[in-house]
Amino acid sequence: MAKNLFVGNMSFATGEEQLREAFAQYGTVTKVQVVTDRETGRPRGFGFVEMSSGGEQAIQALNGTQLDGRSLTVNEAKPREGGGRSNGGGERRY
Repeated sequence: MAKNLFVGNMSFATGEEQLREAFAQYGTVTKVQVVTDRETGRPRGFGFVEMSSGGEQAIQALNGTQLDGRSLTVNEAKPREGGGRSNGGGERRY
C-alpha cells in the first residue's frame, strides 16, 4: 500500500529531484511534490513524497536529518479536514 509522506522544514533551495534521491534510498518513490506559493511561485518550505514501498523506513531514517542545511520533519501525511480552505464559518464579513 502506498504511503503519502509529509516533508516539512525544507530549505527553499531543495527541489523535487533532491527529495526523490533522498527518499529513493529507502524504497520506491512514485510521486514528489514541492509545494509553492500560488502568487509568487516560490517554494513554501514543505512538500509531499508518495512511496509504494519503504515509506515507514524513510520516516524512521530521514525524520530529523539534515538536507540543504535544514533538519527535516518527515511523517505520514494526514488528509485535510473539511476538504480545503475555509473562511471560518461560511459567513462573509465586510
